[in-house]
Order: sequence, then structure tokens, then C-alpha cells
Amino acid sequence: MARTVAIGRQDFEMIVGRNRFYVDKTNFIKEWWENDDEVTLITRPRRFGKTLTMNMVERFFSVKYKGQGKLFEGLNIWEDEEYRQLQGTYPVINLSFASVKVGTYEECVGKIIRLLSELYNKNEFLKNSGLLTEAEMKYFDRVAMNELRAADMTDSLHRLCDFMQRYYGRKVIVLLDEYDTPLQEAYICGCWDEVVSFIRNLFNSTFKTNPYLERAVMTGITRVSRESIFSDLNNLVVVTSTSNKYEDSFGFTQEEVSDALREFGLSEKEGEVKDWYDGFTFGSKTDIYNPWSITNFLDSKKFDTYWVNTSGNGLVNELIRRGDKEVKFIMEDLLKGGVFHTVIDEQIIFHQLGQNEDAIWSLLLASGYLKAERCWFDPETGDKEYDLKLTNREVKFMFRKMINGWFRSNADAPYNDFIKALLSDNLFEMNRYMNDIALATFSYFDTGKQPSKAAEPERFYHGFVLGMMVDLAKRYVVTSNRESGYGRYDVMLEPKELKKAGNPAIIMEFKVHDPEHEKTLKDTADAALAQIKEKNYAAGLTAKGIPKEYIREYGFAFEGKKVWIDGGGIWQVEKLLGSHQDTKS
Repeated sequence: MARTVAIGRQDFEMIVGRNRFYVDKTNFIKEWWENDDEVTLITRPRRFGKTLTMNMVERFFSVKYKGQGKLFEGLNIWEDEEYRQLQGTYPVINLSFASVKVGTYEECVGKIIRLLSELYNKNEFLKNSGLLTEAEMKYFDRVAMNELRAADMTDSLHRLCDFMQRYYGRKVIVLLDEYDTPLQEAYICGCWDEVVSFIRNLFNSTFKTNPYLERAVMTGITRVSRESIFSDLNNLVVVTSTSNKYEDSFGFTQEEVSDALREFGLSEKEGEVKDWYDGFTFGSKTDIYNPWSITNFLDSKKFDTYWVNTSGNGLVNELIRRGDKEVKFIMEDLLKGGVFHTVIDEQIIFHQLGQNEDAIWSLLLASGYLKAERCWFDPETGDKEYDLKLTNREVKFMFRKMINGWFRSNADAPYNDFIKALLSDNLFEMNRYMNDIALATFSYFDTGKQPSKAAEPERFYHGFVLGMMVDLAKRYVVTSNRESGYGRYDVMLEPKELKKAGNPAIIMEFKVHDPEHEKTLKDTADAALAQIKEKNYAAGLTAKGIPKEYIREYGFAFEGKKVWIDGGGIWQVEKLLGSHQDTKS
């Protein structure tokens, strides 16, 4: 009989002790211990078992659980007598930053300080042990009661290790889960420098200048650059998705998934499961599955976007939405199953995310949204080169849903009405709805603290193209910036079923109004339309046998948040917009 799946449980004792569904990952304990690295940072995507692993390590080593090795009986680690003797022999500090999701520096650091105060309260017996001086007991009370300044709290973990080492006679193991959650929140909320300064000092005191530390493990999604918070930690070993260490310790392998499907009587679904949830690669280990999605599938026996529907997509959404046209071109290809070649530094430099395109792909790779089809080191340049692809069907659906939300997040932006007007060649309504959409969403696609009017249309219309590609995927092949005729068109909609009513082929050209060359916005739209004809962008469609009478051509002109679309029925446009356009716009 199949074991019960306990969704969301991250307590090792509760899962194993109650014989819930569990894939044995206790070999991590042995591999980590034998590597003998002082401080280890392991980055893996969210919901890949990092928190459960940290809880498992605590249950195994902590003196609080001495004599409770029975919990590990029947698991891989218990087969080795040497490790049976290690169980319950070290003081352990287990701390998580998962809950530090706040909007200001004061809230962020305040939350971390409260977590540190809670640690002291949980270990109050140390104060009454007779091992602390009077001054140390006063310090202990002030930390526990959260009475110290932020700068003074950065030493609190260091000093707690000292107190615990004196009491137990052994150095301390420190476990820090989701170390980068406050850093990601700080980047989004604009308090990066202040938060980084506090965490850098905390980490230096805890992991570098700490003679009471036996060893430590940190986990997170991203590898934040050494210059940001790890500048003083030359004892840090970083394990990323391309490292061979612990390559099968997080996530489920193909063999583990096959065994699970067999246990639950779902072996016939293995091919579909692979398409939906496989695709992750860690080190040299391919075919790693997302454990959150697998356990949810085993429980419900239904295919769905389990992993990508959990929280944590906000930063990815913002970076792609506000990315320049090249970012959106690449996303267009990736959504069609394409492979993207790039050079990546696996260190995430957050202050470069808004300017450096490579930093975005590095974040997406670390977060699990992209997989490395191929990775190699170029000895000539010293660069790491990657061929990247969307990880699996679940991730593809997540991006489609995210892009759909760009134009549906604002109730005043009638995106669907524009699409209907476009397909029915209603130029009057196209202009009306596009101006409404542009007014509501232009600033949503701009970037930075000082939006550029020149950049707004670029960011907007390339995001708009991605939206059309997702919305019209069943009826059209939507492409942008491709060669055809004597140039590169902006947007082309090629119908999948030409003869079907309401499926015309469509070419669009976008231009920003240049008052030095065009007097009015209409002149700009006419120039865009003329470019389509002069450069024969329709050649690619006619070469595929699409008659010219099935091809529509539209010129789009942008000025600020105003749009003019030309391509036929000009009297309708003038009727609608004539009262809103002056001779200079």
C-alpha cells in the first residue's frame, strides 16, 4: 500500500516517524561530513527540499536529539556504524531567513534581529549555567529582549556559539536556511545597500572570525556575488547548479521518480510526468525532477503547475517585464522551444540585474526556470558558456501565465478588445483600444527611477508582442525582428490555418514619432506602413503560398502614451482621434 503524501511538511521527524512518503536523502549527511568544508553554501531552486534537509541535519547531529537515532533506522546513513556514533553529538544552531519578506530596511533588519532574539530565548538555560560572566549574562538578556542596536546584534551568533561551546565542550554546527531571501526582498524594495551592510557584518562575525564554529551550511536560491556579502569569507565553498557536489541530494532522480510512480500505481504516466516535471540538471546529474510537483502529483494524480504556482516569481516577473527588447526576443524564442547561447557568471550581482542582460539569465538558471542543455569552459576567454532552454512544460506554462497577466493586471486596459478589433480589421476600434492600453500600461513596462520616454514604446511593444504570442498561440505563429524581403520586420502573425475564417496574416511595424522628420503622428504611422511595402516584408509569407489578399499591413506610431495605427480605413481613425491630435502630434 502506498504511503501517505504529507504536502508541505518540512519536519524530518514528522515525515519519517509517521512513515509518510519520503525519498531517502540521508547520504547528504555523509557526503557533507566527509568533505570537511568549514562553510558550505548550497544553491538550489525553491521547493527542492533544502529546508527538509537542514532539519534532517539538525535531527542527526544535535545534542538535543541524542539517543534518538531510531528515527534513522532503515535509512542509508544508519548502515554505517561510524555515523551511528556521530548521532546527537554536536550543539547545533538552525536558523531560517525564509520569513524575512518585508518592504523596508528597518522591517528587514528588525525581523532578522527578532529571529536572533528568539534563538537566545530558546537557549536561556545557557545564561543560568554558571559559565557566563555577569557582563555576558547582561548581554544575553539584552539580546533576548531585543534591546541592542542593529550594529551590536551582528555579533550575537558568534557569541551564542561561544556560550554553547563552553556548555557542551564542542564547537557548534550552524545551519542557515534561505540566506538570500532578505537580499532579494531588499533589491526589489530599494534598500539593498543598507541590508547588505548588516548581513555582511553578521556573516563575517558568524562564519569567518568565529573560533567556536565546527562547520556551517547555508542554503538559498542564488549565489550572491562575493563582493556583496562574502568579501571576507575565504573559507566559503559555493555549490551551484553546475557543481558536482551534492548533485543528487536535492530533487528526485529518474530512478527515485520511477520507484515513486510504481508505489502509487502510476507507472503508465511516467512519460507525461517526465515532460511536465523533469529537466533540472545539477552537476553531471541530469533528469532531476522537482520534488514539490512530484509529491503533489502523487497526491492528486493530476497534472498541474504546482511548483510555479507557489510564491517567489515576483523578481523574475519584474526583470522580464522591464527588460529591453533583446530580453523579450530571447523569451519569445525560448517559449517556442528554442535554445539560447550565452556567457554566464553564476554569481548574482543584484545591482546589475537592471542593466546587465547576462545577470538576468544567471538568475533564471539559478532559480530553475532555465536548464543548461550544455555548459563548457572556454580556455581562450576564461568564460563559462551555456546553451539554455526552458526547463519543462510546467515552467513554460508559468511564463505564459505571467505574460498574460501583464495586460490583464489593469482592468482599464482592454487588451482582449484590441485583439478582436485587430483580427476583424476594425481600425477605428484598434486605435481606440490601443490608446487605452498604452495609457494604462506604458509606465508598467518602463524601468529604472528615471523612465525614458524614448525607451517606453520599445519596452511596451515588445512586451505586447509576447502577450500576442501567448494569447494567439493556438491560431498563429507570432514572430518579431526576423528577416523577410529586404529587411527585418517588427511583428508578423502567420496563421496556422489560413483558410479558417478570421485568421488573416498580419505584419506590423512600430515607429516612435520623430518631430524632425514627421509633422504629425499620422505621418509617422504612414512612414511605418511605407517601410513594410518598400522592404517587402510580406515576401516571407507569400513564399509560403499565402496570397497577398490574405495579408494585412499596419503601421504603429508612438508618441509618449499616444498611439496612431494606419493601414486602411483612415477616415475612421481621423474621426476617432482627430479631436485629440494637434498638428504637432
